[in-house]
Amino acid sequence: MAEPLRLLVVCLGNICRSPMAEGALRARIEAARLGHRITVDSVGTGGWHVGEPPDPRSIATAARHGVDISGLRARKLHARDYRDFDRLLCADLDNLAEVRRRAPDAAAARASLLLDWAGQGSDAEVPDPYTGGDHDFEQVWALVDDAARAIVDRVATPARFGA
Repeated sequence: MAEPLRLLVVCLGNICRSPMAEGALRARIEAARLGHRITVDSVGTGGWHVGEPPDPRSIATAARHGVDISGLRARKLHARDYRDFDRLLCADLDNLAEVRRRAPDAAAARASLLLDWAGQGSDAEVPDPYTGGDHDFEQVWALVDDAARAIVDRVATPARFGA
């Protein structure tokens, strides 16, 4: 059996966008019974929140959609992530630039925008809801859940989309 596709979702602090995307992906992967074909984790480029749970608004938003992300803990991007994952899926262009800047010479992982790789639009970004309200978190959930659905479709039918 082939190794699973290893995806790492990246945002700034790993408390809003990337844990919501990780939760949406995990839920879609489980529902599609594709856990043997795809794994997912999330990180931040900054270390301000290492060890902390997601923002309470992220937890509440995911919970409204039947997904529990309360057990996730923030961590910071490390050099080993470029070896341990196949794809680093970034929330926005700033995160993508930072991920590419930090890439070790022998990096195996390829970095791209989450929404772009999911087929949701070229250079499409997931906005940071941190300074916003509930509506902003719901908007982010809609984006990352649509991306999760598209990624699961991509993995389920690789001949159609290419992995």
